[in-house]
Amino acid sequence: MLIEFIEEALKRAKFEIIDDEEPFYGEVPELEGVWATGKTLEECRENLRTAIEEWILLSVSLGLPIPRLGDVEIVVPSRETEAGKP
Repeated sequence: MLIEFIEEALKRAKFEIIDDEEPFYGEVPELEGVWATGKTLEECRENLRTAIEEWILLSVSLGLPIPRLGDVEIVVPSRETEAGKP
């Protein structure tokens, strides 16, 4: 489920060249605040993959919603469900 979500996010990523020491910039428009840079396109993609992974972990730990990307969805049980409450 996580790998599929990350791969789908990377398919939706938008990349551009900017005037910076790390001229490659990438972001996933559907995932607010997820972006990365790199000296090469491949480095930028790998940095973006890491940013997506960290964004998922932070969202889960804070109980924030994770949007569905196409047919891919991350379902996180609520804390009440985990505690055995209905």
